[in-house]
Amino acid sequence: MVLRFGILTVSDRSAHGQRPDASGPALSEKILSMGWQVPQAGLVPDDLRAIQDILTTWVDELELDVILTTGGTGFAPRDITPEATQAVIERPAPGLAEAMRAASLQVTPHAMLSRGLAGIRGDTLIVNLPGSPRAALENLEVILPVLPHAVQLLREDENAESGH
Repeated sequence: MVLRFGILTVSDRSAHGQRPDASGPALSEKILSMGWQVPQAGLVPDDLRAIQDILTTWVDELELDVILTTGGTGFAPRDITPEATQAVIERPAPGLAEAMRAASLQVTPHAMLSRGLAGIRGDTLIVNLPGSPRAALENLEVILPVLPHAVQLLREDENAESGH
């Protein structure tokens, strides 16, 4: 099954050209290495309305299977990616965020400071990942094994339950 991903980097500094985006390209490289597609990628500042608008457009118009956000999930006042995501999802998927935090706690106690969440809008899964390239990839690795099945379920694929 070929999954179609959108990758949205949320960063004031990268959006304003003060720092190159390393997380978005790292995530794209990993997704492509899995044989999946990344037809949409973007960069946006930590702005609630801008994040909401992009997520909504990508889900409603681009028919992506999974959208990964990277950045804006911490405690800083401008870290509002979870709030923007919460505003656009229709159903939460807390198990994904819980699994990522649990795995990250094995690496660093700072994982407790991650506020990232996951949820569903329409038939698209949206997952918030941390902003650092290493942490984003580590968290992605945790959920990779379940993404094909999650997408099968969202697509209402008749084979989704075979073998489960």
